[in-house]
Amino acid sequence: MGIFSSIRNAIFGEKDRKPEVKAEPAPSPVTAVPERPAAPAAISEVDVEARLAAMEGADQLNWRSSIVDLFKLIGLDPSYANRQELAEELGRTDYEGSAEDNIWLHRATMQELARNGGKVPAEMMN
Repeated sequence: MGIFSSIRNAIFGEKDRKPEVKAEPAPSPVTAVPERPAAPAAISEVDVEARLAAMEGADQLNWRSSIVDLFKLIGLDPSYANRQELAEELGRTDYEGSAEDNIWLHRATMQELARNGGKVPAEMMN
């Protein structure tokens, strides 16, 4: 499990994870009427800001804009190695840990949470 998966699971919770789509077996040749595929399940959005704000210690950290404080809030090690691994997972191979890199990493993390069913305020993604 990667760093982003750990972040997503800490915020969304295991019960809120999207179910994995499993391939259906091929229909047997005896079936006369083809079955209709099931409608995709509705994706419920998780309010990322509300979930994080409700965590213990949220009022003492700058998690809304700091990737290091976000890691601390959800109980992950905010080491350079973990932040670099997250950056690589999100498509950036030149992460050096500068302030600009960390701002990018926080925004990219929030954007990825939004793509995975999270409701994230625009100011946390831009």
